[in-house]
Amino acid sequence: MLIVGASAGFLLVVTSLLMTSIYDVPLLVSYAAATAQCVALPMALWRPWPALVLQLGGFMTFAWVQPVGAGLWPLPGPVMILLVAHVGLVGATRPWREAVLTWWGTALAAIVLVLADPRQRPLDDGDVSLVLYAMISVLTLFAVIAWNQRGTARRQLAAAQRDVELEQAQRALVEERNRIARELHDVVAHSMSVIHMQATSAEYRIKNLDPESRDEFVRIAAGTRRALREMRQLLALLREEDSENELQPMPDLEHLAELADSARRGGIPVELDVAGDLGGTDLPDTVGLAAYRIVQESLSNVVRHAPGAPTRVIVSEQAGELVVEVVNDLPTQTPRPIEDGGGVSHGLLGMRERARLAGGAVRTEARPEGGYRVTARFPLLEERAVEERSVEKRAAEKQMTEEQAG
Repeated sequence: MLIVGASAGFLLVVTSLLMTSIYDVPLLVSYAAATAQCVALPMALWRPWPALVLQLGGFMTFAWVQPVGAGLWPLPGPVMILLVAHVGLVGATRPWREAVLTWWGTALAAIVLVLADPRQRPLDDGDVSLVLYAMISVLTLFAVIAWNQRGTARRQLAAAQRDVELEQAQRALVEERNRIARELHDVVAHSMSVIHMQATSAEYRIKNLDPESRDEFVRIAAGTRRALREMRQLLALLREEDSENELQPMPDLEHLAELADSARRGGIPVELDVAGDLGGTDLPDTVGLAAYRIVQESLSNVVRHAPGAPTRVIVSEQAGELVVEVVNDLPTQTPRPIEDGGGVSHGLLGMRERARLAGGAVRTEARPEGGYRVTARFPLLEERAVEERSVEKRAAEKQMTEEQAG
């Protein structure tokens, strides 16, 4: 815009002076007509049709007042330059159909001027300028349209390339999910099936098995079946074989009591304290699931690293945040060695990642008096405001429906 405006100002001065000194056009008329043509140039960027009318007005004014025999007519050099610049500018900034119509408008205006010349010049006087204008303007118009089409083709090619890259990324994601599903099926699910088989057949294989041990094997078998069921749901989700799995209810704070009972059966005395109605279903799904998984992983860590340690699970709301704390004391039993995957704490990393995805954060720390503390915080004000707006919207829609039905 600035370049076009500066160029128009320069051409205004040059055109008005040349048309006065070389083509004998009166200075005042020359300045007014040149102003109309030069103002039309920047105006063509956002108002092409009014700009075309203004351009033709200035061009026709020059042609009507130019004396007989004063150089090229009806398109002297400066006027022709402004007219070609106008056509090229429209072709560079507007759709090609508008550019072609603009060119036809200028060409027809020049032909009408030659045929309706008030000074009765011979038709041959306009041949040279008309031919020059036709050649130069057509070449300019084709050049800018071709350049625009080249830019359009580049943008389309870039968009197609982005689509291909996105498709490749999605294909790679699907392949990776399938690979993970195969690993889970071939390794983890197989091992869990073996554990289930051993726990189920223990009372038949082991002679003189006492009732307490038999009950323990039954609990192991039940936990293994539950884990296998969740594993099958996870495999179906990864392989996208059954979209209905996405509709299955996910665990949330309502299921903490079951989780605590499971930990108690594993030898961990768990005290569960859920404030108010936080155990209900009004929490966002992402927050409820993340909180449940963090408590689950924390209790699993207590079972592995602090067996028998009294543990408290506290769920409360503080300053618009959901606060979940899992605090355990010193273990009452010696931790049994468990296979180590190289010393990397994937459980803590997983808890932090879950909290981050739900908009919260996790803090873990050793207690000075012994034991460990896991604290997770999730913002609730924004989530509840969205939920309240959704409830109000549904109520309003229901009321409107009832009024229309009535």
